[in-house]
Amino acid sequence: MRAPRFLLLLLIALPAGIVQGREAAPAADDPVLEKRVMDLASELRCLVCQNQTIADSAAPLAVDLRGQIREQLKGGASEQDVIDYMVARYGDFVRYRPPFEAKTLLLWTGPFLFVVLGAWLLRRRLARPQAAAPELTAAERARAARLLE
Repeated sequence: MRAPRFLLLLLIALPAGIVQGREAAPAADDPVLEKRVMDLASELRCLVCQNQTIADSAAPLAVDLRGQIREQLKGGASEQDVIDYMVARYGDFVRYRPPFEAKTLLLWTGPFLFVVLGAWLLRRRLARPQAAAPELTAAERARAARLLE
């Protein structure tokens, strides 16, 4: 009877050992500044993760970039100044939502164009008459009957 209890306890306790903790964010001296930092960091892409914002990422580069944002905002820079600095340093890719410009036109219109193209191709395929199955000759029917026996 002890073995099933031990296994049950082990199964319950095992996930607790697998869970990894994260380092807590440092307490901000200025909560208003920290909110500005996190709001701005949520507009910028993590260059390591690429599918997360700097605010969401725990990558060392993202932590450094949040520190840079914090220092620039403490120094009196506006949010736009910080964004301009990041874009100048890392390119438009650092923006989580790139601006609508001539060079990003395909990025913004591409999904719509693919949907329109797919609908057009589907409509064209459905509108095409289906070819009728060719009629079998008497010899082919006899051969098929022999194969099915």
